[in-house]
Amino acid sequence: MRPSTDINEPGVRPNWRVIVSLLPYLTEFRGRVILAFVCLTAAKVANVLVPLSLKYIVDYLDETPEALVAIPIALLLGYGLLRFSATFFGELRDAVFARVAERAMRRVSLRVFEHLHRLDLNFHLSRRTGGLARDIERGTSGISFLLRFMVFNIIPTLLEIGMVAVILFIAFSPGFVVTVIAAVLVYIAFSVLVTEWRTRFVREANTMDNRSNTRAIDSLLNFETVKYFGNERFEADRYDRNLEAWEAARMKNRLSLAALNSGQALIIAAAVTVLMIMAASQVVSGDMSLGDLVMINAYMIQLFIPLNFLGFVYREIRESLINIERLFGLLEQPAKVQDAPDATDLRCDKPRVEFDQVRFGYNPDREVLHGVSFAIEPGEKVAVVGASGAGKSTLGRLLFRFYDVTGGRVTIDGQDVRDLTQESLRAAIGVVPQDTVLFNDTIHYNIAYGRPDAGTDEVRKAARLAQLDDFIHRLPDGFDTMVGERGLKVSGGEKQRIAIARMLLKDPPILIFDEATSSLDSASEQAILEALNRVAAKRTTLVIAHRLSTVMDADRIVVLDDGRVVESGRHGALLAADGAYATLWARQQQERQEQTVGDEE
Repeated sequence: MRPSTDINEPGVRPNWRVIVSLLPYLTEFRGRVILAFVCLTAAKVANVLVPLSLKYIVDYLDETPEALVAIPIALLLGYGLLRFSATFFGELRDAVFARVAERAMRRVSLRVFEHLHRLDLNFHLSRRTGGLARDIERGTSGISFLLRFMVFNIIPTLLEIGMVAVILFIAFSPGFVVTVIAAVLVYIAFSVLVTEWRTRFVREANTMDNRSNTRAIDSLLNFETVKYFGNERFEADRYDRNLEAWEAARMKNRLSLAALNSGQALIIAAAVTVLMIMAASQVVSGDMSLGDLVMINAYMIQLFIPLNFLGFVYREIRESLINIERLFGLLEQPAKVQDAPDATDLRCDKPRVEFDQVRFGYNPDREVLHGVSFAIEPGEKVAVVGASGAGKSTLGRLLFRFYDVTGGRVTIDGQDVRDLTQESLRAAIGVVPQDTVLFNDTIHYNIAYGRPDAGTDEVRKAARLAQLDDFIHRLPDGFDTMVGERGLKVSGGEKQRIAIARMLLKDPPILIFDEATSSLDSASEQAILEALNRVAAKRTTLVIAHRLSTVMDADRIVVLDDGRVVESGRHGALLAADGAYATLWARQQQERQEQTVGDEE
């Protein structure tokens, strides 16, 4: 999918080849598809025979009104059986095919979900969650509609038109067939042309729907910020403006639909009227029986009802194609970070991590890291410090392979991370991020997410190591306490401890602490640091820190400045060197003293 093209923009035509891409989903249940087609054919044959049986009933009663028992009852029973068969086989067809359509929706939804998780971090940082959710929802619904209605409404209607045309050609003069075919062609041409014209309104309505939904979700996710600034009315007004645009687009859609329906009704009424005039004149002249007139009328009603529905189906198919193309567009979004064809699994116990002349930029015209080099020996804890924007967190993202380096390489035991499978690489790394986001579930679930197959005792042990015991025991529901959307029901420090417990449960050989104690108070921070030090003692650990007091005991401290390594060494040696690290240390000590004085006042 080309990022510059919005599929909802006017002039962008849906790709009919999308239909071909859905065909493989029919092959999973070949038997059901074949049986559904058999039921479809049986239903349409029975449906076409209904007017024919009605003709014989009318003719018999018209010619021999004194016959009241044997033959009329048999004909009427046959007429009733045909009507029942048409409905029964139609319902049976839908029931048989339901599994095919639902399974296709399931398969595509899962495929999109898995692909979205394979996309790079930059995609997810720039996405609009509300619009994305709408695209997936409408796309999967469109798949179900296409599979069911295109296969079992368009094809059956065309089959029925063909059978009726054959019967009219055999039983009556060619004028009837010509009139029916001409009406059908005019109807189809009108439906296609007007539907193409009104597609722009469908696109506009979809765009406005995405925009309003994105606005609503973004506002609700930032509920606290809205409250902090008292901007409830501002948010409501912005949302209402989006809804106003959506309302206007929907009105255009409705009015154009009314025009389409009215035109289709006019064509149907004109065709039926012409045919009935032709049939009535031949009945008067004696060339046709009363039963023939009834049969033609029944065929016209029976033919144009599904044809009218075919117009609806075509409109919905065009809309479904738009929705499905957006869904498939997500599948075409390339994953910038992919496993190499010959990627191998990472196998390590006490790994050595090295950044070798690493260069990287989030944008091609702005490089963040400029030839960064340092190593973390097995079991060693190395801290990376520096001012905001120095590139500290970027190192963790490159090691975890959220992004690939643009120069140099990152290695584990001499293996370039780009030559390893992402699954094995990330399984070996545990991360405690600065901004912890929790699932809207229980505390137990969020801790167990580090290793979903872990037992209850293991989860409780991880919580104990993360200093969560007292907090959880004070809660009425304990481990079953819900943390709310994005963990908003617990404090920042509690979220951080849950994240640490989750990482401890994963028990990986490589650890990344990205400002892991930034949300904790001094007492909690000290307790957590002791727990982390015990865990990190046997692991290769990268600590990304802003507060230098939390990394004083690191085996080595690497100082970054504007994406370059300017100093490296232990805490005492760096202070003695009186360089960049000493300057940072002095500045933070002064800030702490000023804060202490302010608190006392």
